[in-house]
Amino acid sequence: MNSFGRIFRVHIFGESHGDCVGLTIDGCPAGLPLSVEDFTEDIERRKPGAKGTTPRKEDDIPQIKTGLFNRKTTGAPITILFENNNTRSGDYEKQRAVPRPGHADFVASAKFGGNEDYRGSGHFSGRLTVCLVAAGVVAKKILNAINVNASIVEIGGETELEKGLQKAIDAKDSIGGIVECKVSGLPVGLGEPFFDSAESLISHAVFAIPAVRGIEFGTGFAAAKMFGSQHNDAIEDQTGKTFTNHAGGIVGGITNGNELVFRIAVKPTSSTPFEQQTLNIETNTIENFSVKGRHDLCIALRVPVIVEAVTAFVLADLMLLEQKIPRIIH
Repeated sequence: MNSFGRIFRVHIFGESHGDCVGLTIDGCPAGLPLSVEDFTEDIERRKPGAKGTTPRKEDDIPQIKTGLFNRKTTGAPITILFENNNTRSGDYEKQRAVPRPGHADFVASAKFGGNEDYRGSGHFSGRLTVCLVAAGVVAKKILNAINVNASIVEIGGETELEKGLQKAIDAKDSIGGIVECKVSGLPVGLGEPFFDSAESLISHAVFAIPAVRGIEFGTGFAAAKMFGSQHNDAIEDQTGKTFTNHAGGIVGGITNGNELVFRIAVKPTSSTPFEQQTLNIETNTIENFSVKGRHDLCIALRVPVIVEAVTAFVLADLMLLEQKIPRIIH
């Protein structure tokens, strides 16, 4: 339910306006050097502050509670907490009767019988992506020479990102975008046919990121317009290197040693000041509605580091399964 992975297993917990959010990582090799400072760069990349992001700011200083001794991992589960200090729960009280369009409000209430913490979307909130980023920091250290990099390639259909963002500002609305992730240095052989294919596992983890609506690997949906002779990646040498990379580095569910490439579609922020209509579940009438509070204009702006994180912990798990990473790091 809230856990992912087989050997490198990540469990997340907490709510947006609760005392804290956090994670537990099981299966991390012993002997990995780790400190609070290791988290700074990626945590900062996830934080708001840039144009188009929410004004809510948290310090997000990781509190490493277990699994660390003498600045090295012990092999025991690692538990990390992030406090929630900058909350404005009152923004959500008046919305209780009016489930927000595009949010999990309605389905969460139906599933959990109204017992869910609805403040700031509770456990459904993007606030919990700080936990994913933290897991990614540890995974990236395990992966070492394998490089995972993601970037925004499009906002609102525009490759000029500022232009795409301005479209939303002018419309007083939110907007979506596309994020591309590339991984270099992968060995041949990660993943299994069918259900545990490398694409399946990455997709599973990627869709845990709130607001992700689609994923494509390599040429992706454009492959549907190509001939087989165009799409096939001819093998160049004994390492498996190919002349082209339409497959995006995965064939038959297994990494082929080429660069892993995939892109994700990020929907517009559901919380938009643009006036909409929705159901008031207390009066059973349709009424005008707009979302107040502090929200991202474009969620995609903060997604690249989160995509890197989930990709990294999927690959760390696969590397451990294939015994490409030792359980004790010297």
